[in-house]
Amino acid sequence: MKKLLVSLAAVAALSTLAVAGGNSQTGCGLGSMIIKDNSSALMLALQATTNGTSGNQTFGITSGTSGCKKTKLVMNERAAEFVASNMDTLAKEISVGHGESVDTLAELLNVEDKAVFASALQSNYNKIYASQSVKMADVLDNISTTAI
Repeated sequence: MKKLLVSLAAVAALSTLAVAGGNSQTGCGLGSMIIKDNSSALMLALQATTNGTSGNQTFGITSGTSGCKKTKLVMNERAAEFVASNMDTLAKEISVGHGESVDTLAELLNVEDKAVFASALQSNYNKIYASQSVKMADVLDNISTTAI
């Protein structure tokens, strides 16, 4: 057991030093870093399974390790998960300047003036959603630089 923990710690330490980008199909994390073959569905499934079951993908996103892009805004995990789970709904509500998802995000970010926050999000919609393939980390970064 001790050898297993030492091995896992060594792999985690080495993975934080890597500069590899996450795979666009399976995301970032240990699986994407150690399994480089993206040529088959089986290999992609192994990457995704390793990323998800090892629990390092969430840590990597919040810390900027394991090939993940760290968001500029340090958020609680609930806010990051909320944005990731509600990208489409959030985009629609930000475009109109109000909605339940916008209010929830404001609460998760401890924003005091929700109306000003919603208005800032709406007026910066094109900066927050700079492309159709925008990632969750980019949305959080863009919100932090434009609306908070």
